[in-house]
Amino acid sequence: MWRLIALLLAVWVAPAHAGNQKYEPLSASVQAALHSAISDQAVPFLAFDTAEEARAWLDAMSGKLARRIPDRRQREELLVTVHYEAKRAALDPQLVLGLIQVESAFRKYAVSSADARGFMQVMPFWVKEIGRPGDNLFHLRVNLRYGCVILKHYLDIEHGDYFRALGRYNGSLGKPEYPNTVVRAWITNWKYSPYKTAQ
Repeated sequence: MWRLIALLLAVWVAPAHAGNQKYEPLSASVQAALHSAISDQAVPFLAFDTAEEARAWLDAMSGKLARRIPDRRQREELLVTVHYEAKRAALDPQLVLGLIQVESAFRKYAVSSADARGFMQVMPFWVKEIGRPGDNLFHLRVNLRYGCVILKHYLDIEHGDYFRALGRYNGSLGKPEYPNTVVRAWITNWKYSPYKTAQ
């Protein structure tokens, strides 16, 4: 009986913290560029100079995520995909982890009151705008691909201003609470330095 209750609680789709990404018409050239960015099908990998550096990052991030995602295989699949999609979009993977923490608390099937979906709380209108029919925003890689491409698009619009780009991502442009929360999560929980400090 208790196992059944625990299972039901584990799969229950609780509302997410996400705001409402606002639809803004895209020029044909921007729409084409974003569609192209969504379309790549290369296999995700960790982009480090050595296997040791990749393993050190994965172990460090996995340890921080273990409480939220107990299954190591699922945790590492998420982390490798986050790293790949973030780097591919020229984003800091740790920033993306901070955003996911705030947006969905690492719940794959999170749905906001505005209908944003998945880890990065992507609004369904993006599939029509830049994706392909049938793209499933609850699919790990699809969700992370869209989320990273959209965040990079907003960073480009805002000329690298993280606070304004994050505000756009959340649909709360001009309000400091959301960007401050994401940056706090990024710096406090997910910053990574490959160098150990002297003891």
